[in-house]
Amino acid sequence: MTAPERFDALSAGLASGVRAHEGLIGLALLGSASDEAAHRRDEWSDHDFFALIAEGRGSGIRPDLSWLPDQDRLVLTAREGEIGFAAVYDDGHVFEFAFSEAGELSGALAGDATVVVDDSDATTAALIAESRARAEAADAFDPANDVRLVLVKLLIGVGRVRRGEVLNGGFFVRQWAVQLLVRAIRGRFAAASTSLRDTIDPVRRFEQDFPEWGAAIASALDQGVEQAARDVFALTREILEPGWDEFPTAAADAVAQRLGWRRES
Repeated sequence: MTAPERFDALSAGLASGVRAHEGLIGLALLGSASDEAAHRRDEWSDHDFFALIAEGRGSGIRPDLSWLPDQDRLVLTAREGEIGFAAVYDDGHVFEFAFSEAGELSGALAGDATVVVDDSDATTAALIAESRARAEAADAFDPANDVRLVLVKLLIGVGRVRRGEVLNGGFFVRQWAVQLLVRAIRGRFAAASTSLRDTIDPVRRFEQDFPEWGAAIASALDQGVEQAARDVFALTREILEPGWDEFPTAAADAVAQRLGWRRES
C-alpha cells in the first residue's frame, strides 16, 4: 500500500530529479498521479508520467535513470519498447512512464494530466494539449461495427481453442471480444457513461458505470475459455440485441449454429 504522503513524496522527487538533470526539460503526471484526478487515488494507484528529454538527446540520455527518486529502494527497472519504461520500488509502488523527446510522443494520448516541469517554450504543456486533443478525437465508438467484431473474435477464438490453441484462443475471447463488447455497450448506451470513465481505455472503470453488466462479464471470464466465450456471446445478445435494429442478428445466429450453441444460450 502506498500512503498519500509516500505518493506525494515520490511526485516531488520526480520533479526534483527532472529539474536537476540538465538534459531533461519536462515532466507531466498523468491519470491518478495528476492533481485533477487525485481524488481517484487508492492503495493501488501508481505513477504514470511523461518525462521529456531535450531535442536530439534522447538516445544518449535514455539509458540513464539515475534521476528517478529513492534510488536505494528501486528493485527493478524495465523497458517497454523504445521509449516506455517501468520501475518498481521495494514497497511495490510502480512507475510507468514514457522517457523521450517530445517529437517521439507525436501520437500520444492523454486524459487527466498535470504539467509539473516545463521549459521556456512550454514544450510539455503543448505536448499535453495535443495529446488530449487526440484522445478526445479518438474517444468515439461505432457500436454497430464493434458488436460485429465481437462475433468475429468469439468465432475465431473458439475455433482456435477447439483445434488445441487454448492460449491464443483465450486471447481472442478474454481480451479482444471483451474489449469490443465494452466499446459496443459504451457506444450503444453512451448516456450512462459518467465522467469517471477513462477516455483512453474504455474498459477502465466500466463497472462503475455499468455495475450489473460489468459483474456479469467478469463472472463469465472466471470460467474456462469456451464457456466464457459462450457466456460473453449470450451477454452480447442479452444486452445489445433487444430494440436495436443495427444488431447483426443473422450473423449471431450463424455463429451460434457454427459453434453448436443453441439460441437460448
